[in-house]
Amino acid sequence: MKAPEFDYVRAGSVEEAVAALGSRDEAKLLAGGQSLVPLLNMRLVRPQLLVDVTRIVGLAGIERENGTLRIGATTTQRDAELSPAVTQACPLLAQALSLVAHPQIRNRGTIGGSLAHADPAAELPAVVVALDGVLHATGPAGPRAIPAADFFRSYLTTALAPDEVLTHVELPVPAPGAGWDCTEVARRPGDFPLCGAACQVELADGAIACVRIALYGVADRPVRAHAAEEHLRGEHPDPGRLAAAGEVAAELVTRSGDLHASPEYRRHLTAVMVRRAVAAAVERGRAHVGQ
Repeated sequence: MKAPEFDYVRAGSVEEAVAALGSRDEAKLLAGGQSLVPLLNMRLVRPQLLVDVTRIVGLAGIERENGTLRIGATTTQRDAELSPAVTQACPLLAQALSLVAHPQIRNRGTIGGSLAHADPAAELPAVVVALDGVLHATGPAGPRAIPAADFFRSYLTTALAPDEVLTHVELPVPAPGAGWDCTEVARRPGDFPLCGAACQVELADGAIACVRIALYGVADRPVRAHAAEEHLRGEHPDPGRLAAAGEVAAELVTRSGDLHASPEYRRHLTAVMVRRAVAAAVERGRAHVGQ
C-alpha cells in the first residue's frame, strides 16, 4: 500500500523540530524510518506532518566520558554495533544490536528510533532498562532527563510528549570484569523474538555481587526482573540457583497468547532464556577476572 498524504519538513535544529511538532495536532518524527514507514504504508498511522531530523548536527555520535557512554538519537544501529567505543564500554549493547533484524535494517534504523518506538519485543529498550540508562529529550520547556524505568509506559507508548524530541541516551560503563549476555528465541533469524533476556553481572570471590536482568517480548514493555536478581545476588551461580532464578523471572510474563506462543510456552522460554543469559554472563565475567 502507499502511505497517506502528509506534509514534510526537514528540521535544521532540535528547536526547529520541536516547533514543527507543536505546529500540528498529528506530527511524527522521521529518522531511519524502519518502524514509521511500514506503519505509514499499512495506514496504521496518518500524520499530518513528518519532521525529518536526519540532518540535525549533533544528534548523531558516540562519546565516552566520566564513566558514561553517550549515544546520539540519530546514530544508526549499525554504526553503534560496529563502534569500538560501544564494544569496549558497553559490550551488552553491541551484542544486542547484532540481534536486531538484519544488517540492512540496522544500516538505516537509529538508536533513538528504536527507543522511541518502544516495541516491547525489541532488544534496545531492554538493554537500556537493564543498565538503568537515562534518556534525554528536548521539548518546548527545554531539555529533561528520563530514567529508563520511567520512559517505557506500555505497548508503543513512552513518556515522550508529542512535541518532544529524543536527543540521546546515556548508559553507565560497567565495572572492569563485568560479564554480559543477550539471549533470545525467535522463529527465524531477524524476526521479533518470542522472548529474550539481557543480563549483566559482576563477580566477587566466585559469587554474583551485582546482577541486572531485563526481559523483552513478555509484557507490554521491557521489564526488569528484580526478584530474580535478588535470588542471585550474593550467591554462587550453580545450575540449581540459575534455574530457580529463571522460574522466578518467568512470573513476569503477562503477554497473552498469540499464533506463535501460548502464555505457558512463553513462561517456559523466559525461564530458559534467563538461565542461559546469566550463565553466559557469568562465564564472560570469569574469563575477565580469572575466576
